[in-house]
Amino acid sequence: MRLSRTHFVVGTRGSKLALEQAKYIAARIRNIRPNLEVEVKVVETSGDKMKDVALAKFGGKSLFTKELDQKLLDYHIDIAVHSAKDVPADLDEDLMIAATPVREDVRDAMILREGSSLDDIPEGALIGTSSLRRRAQLLRLRPDLKVVALRGNIETRISRVLDDKKVDGIILATAGLNRLGLRDKISFHFDPNQMITAAGQGAIAVVSRKEDFYTRDIVNELSLKNTFDSVAAERMVMAELGANCQAPIGVFARLMPTEPPVMRIDAFVSNLDGSKMIKLEHSGMARDYEKVAKELVQSLKDAGAEEVLSNAAKEYESMTDEVIS
Repeated sequence: MRLSRTHFVVGTRGSKLALEQAKYIAARIRNIRPNLEVEVKVVETSGDKMKDVALAKFGGKSLFTKELDQKLLDYHIDIAVHSAKDVPADLDEDLMIAATPVREDVRDAMILREGSSLDDIPEGALIGTSSLRRRAQLLRLRPDLKVVALRGNIETRISRVLDDKKVDGIILATAGLNRLGLRDKISFHFDPNQMITAAGQGAIAVVSRKEDFYTRDIVNELSLKNTFDSVAAERMVMAELGANCQAPIGVFARLMPTEPPVMRIDAFVSNLDGSKMIKLEHSGMARDYEKVAKELVQSLKDAGAEEVLSNAAKEYESMTDEVIS
């Protein structure tokens, strides 16, 4: 392994949002190490190629990360920059999330062709989302709505509402809209207590090789401890539940304004339409976030989470879903 470098390669997907995030990380690294030549390298992923299928049928969010992670393992790039919510819980044992900069707005946002609240959506309206997590929580709030799987980058999805009028509304992460300067498109935000977010939502994950201490030393300067601990707690809940992409599940960890710091974690598991949902929260000392996460998972299991997740996966396997791309 090289102990010094003059050239540093940041790997990313080619979507506009992914590039914005990678450029942000590259700029931060240049500020930290002005003598480094920092290059942003685009890697096409399976998820970018498969635009007309429901992702959960073919591997879920790992389709957006596995090629980048392989480039990292093969020493073609020095770090991979991902949206933290796309990084699977079972990350390769030779890789690690080495840094998470300050977290953006964690909330989910609705973009409607008409209206500015959940109550404004007409009965039976068609709402697009590729997320089973969002689907279940939306249908629990408004069981009269019809949900359809929607693929494509953020700009394409917005056009399906405002231009092509293929759907009446879509749900997207506020963070991505903010990073792309599209916050003016938002009709309203869901409160995180109303719609629990995906693990890592709003955060950027900088992934490195575990044994590459030189790189880890550089990117560690990008990381914010509060964000890192919160994302780590959320990912632990997912891992402990054995969560996959074929069941609606969400988890959101936050530090409460107390002294000493307390971490609160909210989580839910559900069937596909939200009619059978287990939703719990648990708090504890922030420094013991792993313990807090494990205790919450045990409470979820005691309440029947494993059966709900198993039934939801079976339900999804038998579901034929219309996909709009």
